[in-house]
Amino acid sequence: MNWQGKRVLVTGAAGFIGSHLTEELLRQGAYVRAFIRYHPRQFPQFLAQAHQKYRRRLELFTGDIRDLDAVQKAVEGAHAVFHLAASISIPYSFERPNEVFHVNALGTAHVLLAAKNHRTPRLIVTSTSEVYGTAQWVPITEQHPLSPQSPYAASKVAADAMATSFHRSYLLPVTILRPFNTFGPRQSMRAIIPTIIVQALKTGVVKLGNLRPTRDFTFVSDMVNGFLKIAACSKAAGQTLQLGTGREISMGDLAEKIASAMGKKIRIMREDRRKRNPLSEVDRLLSSSEKVQSLTGWKPEVSLEQGLRKTITWMKRNQHLYSSTDYQI
Repeated sequence: MNWQGKRVLVTGAAGFIGSHLTEELLRQGAYVRAFIRYHPRQFPQFLAQAHQKYRRRLELFTGDIRDLDAVQKAVEGAHAVFHLAASISIPYSFERPNEVFHVNALGTAHVLLAAKNHRTPRLIVTSTSEVYGTAQWVPITEQHPLSPQSPYAASKVAADAMATSFHRSYLLPVTILRPFNTFGPRQSMRAIIPTIIVQALKTGVVKLGNLRPTRDFTFVSDMVNGFLKIAACSKAAGQTLQLGTGREISMGDLAEKIASAMGKKIRIMREDRRKRNPLSEVDRLLSSSEKVQSLTGWKPEVSLEQGLRKTITWMKRNQHLYSSTDYQI
């Protein structure tokens, strides 16, 4: 798809993937309405440079995804909507399950309803690999059973079900995009890779929870490319598509790989408060991207090692953004 001149809404545009996606859409000539949560004293720092460079094509739209009126106004006139706004912290969902459900499930219902009312030509709803729970087979395909092991994952299962129902009930051209773990510059310390890098930089002691679980990591530029390819594919409407590399690594091995890339010796410590309840621990996630490749031609281009080097370089230059090594949820 040629994004030149297209009007696009990105919800969650101030977040990790959302800010990268917003910038790429602007680079490709789109007019982007960036839906961000209102905060009286905080400008979305990762959109500041884009706002200065693309001021005429970037509209900052403040609101709350739980406010249907705000969502209706944001969606109006959009050729495509990328819905990424979510409460994404799994540990936080244990403490505030009701809030997380309202943001993720009700918020998605609002976006779906607004897209239906405005006859939006294209809608991408962002899911998560966490909906699968521990892999019952690998690589995981889109036909894998959904088995949420946290309130966060359950809220995303509900959101996905709503998206599917809107396609079947109203022929809404929605695609559920299910990313496996994404990493890269700008990611917060709620994610494992920034957590390891910051601790290695600041203390050399890396505190982690369970070292055995494995994950499939995709670099953020590849993930953004996947979003755009899926949005451009008319055959993807009504489908669930997942993005991942088909390569897995344990948390312990990941920490060692990051330390090696940084040229640092680290000491790994297990910390109980970082561990999940055993029934909630997702032990293994490994993606098959065969379906999305056959539909769109998408393939990851950045290896884990290349992506780690890019991420480490960025985080070294931006250590001031990571002021603490404390456990963050």
